[in-house]
Amino acid sequence: MPDIRPDFDGQTVICTFEVTPGSAHDVLDLLSDAWDQVIRNQPGFIAGAIHLNDAQTRIATYSQWRDRKDYQAMLRSDEMRRRNRDIHAMCKSFEPVMYEVQGVYRA
Repeated sequence: MPDIRPDFDGQTVICTFEVTPGSAHDVLDLLSDAWDQVIRNQPGFIAGAIHLNDAQTRIATYSQWRDRKDYQAMLRSDEMRRRNRDIHAMCKSFEPVMYEVQGVYRA
């Protein structure tokens, strides 16, 4: 489970996928398999999560990495390049963005 805290010194990546209600669960299946079989086993991976909006038109993934280079190496692997081509073919758009935690608020 991601542990979001202001002193996190790694790389946070949030990816959004624009999908249709008809393709949302197919994309979720591909993403879930990629996370289970490949991503979570990569050097530098810390934690991640996959989210689906109520309308089933957007999927968001949240991942934490030890370093930006670890995330980039995962993306450049032959296995993830192949998987990402399949995932992207089912999406209207896809946008990975790297972030730094600026604040955390709890009840």
